[in-house]
Amino acid sequence: MKNFNNFGVMIDCSRNAVPNLTSLKRFIYIISEMGYNCAMLYTEDTYEVEGHPFFGYKRGKYTIEELREIDDYAASIGVEMIPCIQTLAHVNALVRWDVYREIRDCNDILLAGDERTYELIDAMFSSLSKSLRSRKIHIGMDEAHMVGLGKYLEENGYHDRREILLSHLNRVCEIARKYGYEPMMWNDMFFRLELGGNYYIPDDDRDTYHTSGDVCDKIPGDLSGVYWDYYNIDPKVYDTMMTRSNELTPGRVWFAGGAWSWGGFTPHNRYSMCQNAEAIPACIRNGVKNAILTMWGDDGAETPIFAVLPVLMNAAALAEGWTEDEMKAKFLEITGVDYDDMLSLDLPNYVYGPDREVYSSNFSKNRLYNDPFLGIVDKNNEMPVDPAIFEEYANILHDNEAKYPEFGYLFKVQAALCDILTEKFDLGIRTRELYENGDKEGLRAIAQGEYARFETRWEDFYEAFRYQWETVNKTYGFEMQDLRLGGLLARVKNCKRRLLDYADGKTDRIAELEEPVLINDCGDVCQWHHSFSAGSIAMDYIWM
Repeated sequence: MKNFNNFGVMIDCSRNAVPNLTSLKRFIYIISEMGYNCAMLYTEDTYEVEGHPFFGYKRGKYTIEELREIDDYAASIGVEMIPCIQTLAHVNALVRWDVYREIRDCNDILLAGDERTYELIDAMFSSLSKSLRSRKIHIGMDEAHMVGLGKYLEENGYHDRREILLSHLNRVCEIARKYGYEPMMWNDMFFRLELGGNYYIPDDDRDTYHTSGDVCDKIPGDLSGVYWDYYNIDPKVYDTMMTRSNELTPGRVWFAGGAWSWGGFTPHNRYSMCQNAEAIPACIRNGVKNAILTMWGDDGAETPIFAVLPVLMNAAALAEGWTEDEMKAKFLEITGVDYDDMLSLDLPNYVYGPDREVYSSNFSKNRLYNDPFLGIVDKNNEMPVDPAIFEEYANILHDNEAKYPEFGYLFKVQAALCDILTEKFDLGIRTRELYENGDKEGLRAIAQGEYARFETRWEDFYEAFRYQWETVNKTYGFEMQDLRLGGLLARVKNCKRRLLDYADGKTDRIAELEEPVLINDCGDVCQWHHSFSAGSIAMDYIWM
């Protein structure tokens, strides 16, 4: 890339889905052809650490040998595989095991200052140094919102949390140097601890805000800071944050944008492009020479890595200055898929039509899981939605499935999702209306019609989604999808039974349908646990 020294992609391998080696190699080849020269596998615990059998236990972790195989392949085509791990927060899958609970501060945060924590981090670096040849390493350390406020507070009393962070950072960097690493970290905590929890500098303070000198002086001189931003479309925000990031780690700033693969079954390519259209030029004019596009897997990692290839191509075009025609021609040459056809993967979320932007809303997922009796997200639309639109989308997606054999499964899943949403999107609303009107025969008809058809379409969607998962990922993690999707089917079947019982006079009321539905304050980005129930069976306390 003419404007960047390092231009790469980060793949989340920690939120349920761990890409298998075959798909990973194919993906790395594609991005190398686009012009990317580095990649990161974001692994919280999904890599082997010698002497720690519970590290990544039952999670599909990469072995040292697997990482070596990926690294050798990537190196052969000019892609540097950079380790990307966590050394402070975001280790919730790890601290569920008793063996690590003693080095847990609170929530998903490791206990800073405890020598056992640094013994573990040393073991992490030792294993990675045997796995990947790169001497760059991303040490994470983002979003540690409660650092120092759990077991650390109990054992040491209250300390300036900036000092806790900096002391821990210096210990981690010391271990990194032992293995010849040049570390980088997400830089949000430096801002959050100075700005009362906020990451972005307020508009009124853009020209006057500077991170405290005593903080900057204690940041290791060999550390690179990574400013991440997946949301903004204001170029002034990027300019300000890149300038202030450079004060923290002068000349050593990386930028991380987003290729929105997270939150649902459906990618957000077009939404991602809106941010990157501002972010990539901001990097160029601010002299930020290193950038990555993140592909997170929040809430289950249902969207496969190949579904966001359009936004990766778009970001590469922005970095290289290609015209739109040049970009589309190159995309077709590399992938064998028409660029605009690939963008049809976004369609299931465009519930108001393909021309009305929905930003990061996950309508397709939250309406799939929305309970037909509880209706938790029934009132979250900006305007009425005609489910017939999903029939139109399904036809487009089925056509593209037939046109592109290699990636046909991507289109098949989205088409099957649209098929199921034609029955499910407003199923609860229609059910409630019939119930409130006392129309028992109407309820019988909807139970024997839409509810029954849902079961058939569920089977089609499940099989398409299962095939996609097993094509792209290791089989680990799909147990969560089985539980979610299987629970959805069981619930809809039970609702159908109760409707028929009510219609037959076997019961005189359906309690859930008598309670009013409120607007859900989680908005249109509701995730799985926000959509299916108002209850919680999670533990209501935090282990210290």
